[in-house]
Amino acid sequence: MTVAPERKPLAFEDVEDVAAAIRENGGRLSSACRITLEALFAAEGPVSATYIAEGLGGKTIPTDVSSVYRNLERLEELGVVRHLHAGHGPGLYQLEGSGSAEYIVCERCDRVTRVEPSELEEIKAIIRKRYGYEASFSHFPIVGLCAQCAGGRPDASAHEHSHGDYVHSHPPVSEPGHKHHHH
Repeated sequence: MTVAPERKPLAFEDVEDVAAAIRENGGRLSSACRITLEALFAAEGPVSATYIAEGLGGKTIPTDVSSVYRNLERLEELGVVRHLHAGHGPGLYQLEGSGSAEYIVCERCDRVTRVEPSELEEIKAIIRKRYGYEASFSHFPIVGLCAQCAGGRPDASAHEHSHGDYVHSHPPVSEPGHKHHHH
């Protein structure tokens, strides 16, 4: 079976959508693969295979890490999952359909900040104009030091929280009455 390098991202609503797609390709969704998928759907951002194997801090069933890696690889071949390299930390995995977000990663504390691609358009325009490159920060994020590690004081209304080994930041809240919900 040959896989075209240019795959269209697949959007899945739930584990059953993925199971149906796997069956259409003549495969079957093993229980180990289902556990891995359920963890990816439950995660609020990119997560490591180890965190998935540990059960997302109690959200999902803990399982064997080598089985998680095997299933992530299979799901990535199917175009269901994609990974990104966050600084010196482990590869992080997320569902392909979770939007075309790009990331900024702190190389000291491994904090991952999700950024809408449009917000990086100015930076990309400078790179395009000066070097002729089309930059993308989805697979290899922008790496540097976050405000705290660099010794700066971030905006007081900006906040962050962690989901196991995935820490994500929220930009300062501008609109009144905004609430962030935790599941």
